[in-house]
Amino acid sequence: MINLFSRRQFLAVASAAAVVPTTSLALTESQARTLVDRLVADINAIIASGKSESAIIADFASIFDRYADVPIIARTAMGADWRAATADQRTRFVNAFSDYVASKYGRRFREFVGGRIEVTETVTVPNGVEVRARVILQGQSPFEVSFVVSDGSGQPKFINMFIEGINMITSERTEIGAMLDRRRGDIDGLIVDLEAL
Repeated sequence: MINLFSRRQFLAVASAAAVVPTTSLALTESQARTLVDRLVADINAIIASGKSESAIIADFASIFDRYADVPIIARTAMGADWRAATADQRTRFVNAFSDYVASKYGRRFREFVGGRIEVTETVTVPNGVEVRARVILQGQSPFEVSFVVSDGSGQPKFINMFIEGINMITSERTEIGAMLDRRRGDIDGLIVDLEAL
């Protein structure tokens, strides 16, 4: 199991550069900041809405579809196994992964209720522009959330997110890899598992 996990991790890392788009010369820090300003405004509106957790998760799913490059994030999370998937499996995986991530991170952002997010700075990074923000919660020290924005798929979208230093892509690649290992590489089984979460 250790050898299989290590091999999968190696293949996922080795394939990541080919999967994640590099930023084009057209993307500016200002464009990335504008996208994240809109994203943060929508998140702030949701966490101030007083809605139930299920409603917040549904709203976050809409935000994820609007602002994230879901196909790129899903491909990166699946890693090397993406190449073995059929067109139908890829479509179903992207849809199931989108719902899974929206639910998972919607619950995380639900914890921010009563606080707010403020964009602080932008930094050009190798695969795009990182837009950094801080989360301000009552009675707690502020912490950082950041979004990596790329226009590699044709328009600015975020392709990765960090919450308190936790890298979404790395975390989800590990999770998806472990789920595939449990299914002995069965992509259809992985999709069923994601749909059940």
